[in-house]
Amino acid sequence: MQTVGRFAPSPSGRIHLGNILCSLLAWLSARQKGGRVVLRIEDLDTARCPRRYGEQMAADLAWLGLTWDEGPGVGGPDGPYEQSLRTALYEQALEKLTDMGLVYPCFCTRAELHAASAPHREDGQVLYAGTCRGLTSEQIAEKRKDRAPALRLRVPDEDWGFTDGHMGPYRENLARDCGDFLLRRSDGMFAYQLAVVVDDAAMGVTEVVRGADLLDSTPRQLYLYHLLGLEPPAFFHGPLLLTSDGRRLSKRNADAGLDDLQDRMTAAKILGKLAYAAGFNPSAEPKTAEQLLADFDWAKVPKEDIRLPEGLF
Repeated sequence: MQTVGRFAPSPSGRIHLGNILCSLLAWLSARQKGGRVVLRIEDLDTARCPRRYGEQMAADLAWLGLTWDEGPGVGGPDGPYEQSLRTALYEQALEKLTDMGLVYPCFCTRAELHAASAPHREDGQVLYAGTCRGLTSEQIAEKRKDRAPALRLRVPDEDWGFTDGHMGPYRENLARDCGDFLLRRSDGMFAYQLAVVVDDAAMGVTEVVRGADLLDSTPRQLYLYHLLGLEPPAFFHGPLLLTSDGRRLSKRNADAGLDDLQDRMTAAKILGKLAYAAGFNPSAEPKTAEQLLADFDWAKVPKEDIRLPEGLF
């Protein structure tokens, strides 16, 4: 079976070095296997991700030489390639899960979810306490008078794990470590966990490369693949980029954004330096994505987060 990789950025601002590294790893991993690449714009939150941001992100990736075989501007059999245009597919999946008796309405407010008494994971993330899990039909009808509910998936007390292609074995207990998770928010917006599973399956993706911050999402997604009768892809979670003083890169780091970098460097110079920091370019010399294929090896990529050396960019 031919490898189908993808990059699926969320266009809430201009692309930065962290996004570029993730897209580069996905591109190299798929291309080295003779595979194809899909670009999908994850713009579920249309208020934060207006269409012009998605168009700019596609233009930025093209400028970097990270080309795709399916996606915006190219087309393909599995479009549209913007999540904001794919809600009918998410509705179908939600209906299937509802028919299985696994979906229930949740009326908890953000303040209630983040209250000091709420259970938390070791990393600080809030675990849903199951407050609305056992509501009767009468209680649900009464609460609907005051607010529209979010929809949650009821999870079992089971361990779900996998072997990541880069990070190795990973396992979580769905009930204790994840909790009943959101499928759709109270404002009607579908949650990332459901949308990404539906889209990767529909687009024939066989390999997902993304940042290590999404490693703990994978057991939940594997459970959704199982419930929906879909074949899960292989997963590779890469290290995150940090500033030289240890802060995580984000769109707030102006000097790490492509708008600044593009004024000072060619695409080959940016990719060469980034590959050097990530361990698969012997030096910081400029290289195109195609030229990096010869030296790319997941074994060279660190598992721990990468601090960018001072002055590299």
